Order: sequence, then structure tokens, then C-alpha cells
Amino acid sequence: MKKFHYSNIKEYNDALGISPPGHPLFDISHISSDEISQELSCHSDAIISNDFYTISIKNIKAGAIHYGRTQYDYSNGTMIFTAPRQELRTMGVKIKSSARCIVFHEDYVLGHSIKQRLDQYHFFNYSVNEALHLAPNEAKHISAIFDAIENEHLNANDDFTKELILSQLDTILRYADRFYHRQFEQRKRHHQPTVQQFEQWIDKLVQSNPDTLSVETIAYRMRMSKRYLSDVLKVETGFTAKECLHLRLINLSKERLLSTDQAVASIAYALGFQYPQYFARLFKKKVGMTPTQFRQQHRPITPE
Repeated sequence: MKKFHYSNIKEYNDALGISPPGHPLFDISHISSDEISQELSCHSDAIISNDFYTISIKNIKAGAIHYGRTQYDYSNGTMIFTAPRQELRTMGVKIKSSARCIVFHEDYVLGHSIKQRLDQYHFFNYSVNEALHLAPNEAKHISAIFDAIENEHLNANDDFTKELILSQLDTILRYADRFYHRQFEQRKRHHQPTVQQFEQWIDKLVQSNPDTLSVETIAYRMRMSKRYLSDVLKVETGFTAKECLHLRLINLSKERLLSTDQAVASIAYALGFQYPQYFARLFKKKVGMTPTQFRQQHRPITPE
């Protein structure tokens, strides 16, 4: 599979066969059906990365798009986001009618409040499990903002141009954040709760290979990134992935403390803790007493 990396927007546009950017650090393109074959001939079955942010709306009818380890669950009106130096892998992609894309370099947003928020928008920062899906009215609204940005970029060039573009770009990102959180709620309603799957993997790893037990390992097994998994669990439980892991391990340790004669250190090692002292501190923080005190207080007294 071929690899393509673009260090600037002009290289990227040249590869797609579209006009050079009007600004070296920012561009917006609207690729029609006549131009799509050119895009696919360059990027189908390829690994693509670049040194700038991209925000795309694509109507995909076939093929696969992978971001990091996971495959996009795409549909009509799909928004796709990439951050600098992240890889996007395409395989046999076919687009229905058109694609729109905003690209901007990190330097374009320096000194603007949007720069700090970019780091907080999680859909830019990990191998997402899903693209952002838009309802028809939402896709129409986002397209209208794209139109406004495109009009400003192509037809105006004064002291207000950049600020107006950034303001409307910020609006797109805020809407995207809404769609992103809505999808977590939909997942929560229509799928097996992620926390159940997460706890099942904890139990499996405790039984088979506790030395590998970590949020990173479980996220990999669940085909999510660590950050995405933590976001989903936060919506479902109010706790981060690390907190959910600790709570599950504390519950498992309680069972062992009361049902076996294993030493506290042995239980800690069996649950994947490298240092029994850390386990003891964590247990006391969560339970309010040491593992030994918990065992003494709650273990049933066996008649002699």
C-alpha cells in the first residue's frame, strides 16, 4: 500500500488535481463528481498523512476508511476529522457525488482561542471508532457554513477575512462537538453498554494474563483508542477508563480477600499490580481501610 505525506497544502491540492490554495496555510475545496475520480486514483488503497488539520464532509457509498487501528462506520453526510501527522488509510473508496474539505495549518490558528480548543476536541485526537454522522437537516446546515467560509475565502481579502473564517470554523467545530457527544448517547441506548464489555475484558485478562492488564490493552482489544474508550465510559458511568479499571479491580480484590487465604501481596500481583504497596494505597483510598482491615472486619468467623 502506497504512503502519501503532504507537508503543505499546495502539495495536497496538487495531488488531488485541484486549484492551489489562495492562502498558504488555509484552503477550502468543493470537489465535484467530475473531479472525484482524480482524487480516488491518487488516494484509493493508500495511507495518507499531512502536517495540517482537515475537516471533510463526504458521501461514501463503498470501500473502507481506517483511521489508526479502527474502521470508520460511515454513511451519507459523514464528517471526518484528521489532525496533523495522523494517518488515514483508504481502501477502494467510492464517493457518491461530492466531497468538501477544509484544511488549515497549525500556524493559521496561532494566537486565536480556537487553538486551545482544538486540543480539547477529542474527535481530532485519537483513532476514532466512528465518524460523525449527520441528519439531512444537519448536513444542510453544516454545508451552509462551508459555503460562507468558501465565499469569504474566495471573494474577500481584508482585515476582517481571517477573523470571520476562524469564527465560522469555530462554529463548525462546536456543532461537531455536539454531534460527537450525541453519538455516545445513541451508542449507550442502542448497544451493549461499553462498561460491561470493559469489565468482561478485565476479568479475562485477570484470568489469562494479568501482567498485561491496562486501559491501553483493553482499548486495543475493544478496537478503540484509550481516549475514545475513556470518553464512552465517562458518558455511561461518570468515571474515566482508569477509574473504572480501579473500581473493578477493587471489587475483585474484595472477593479474594474474603474467599481465600492469599496474602495481600499475592492478590495484588494476581490482579496485575506491579507493586503491592500501590494496591494497598489505592484500596484504602477507595474503601476507607487497608485490605487487611477489610478482611478482618468483613470475613465471616468460622466456628471452631
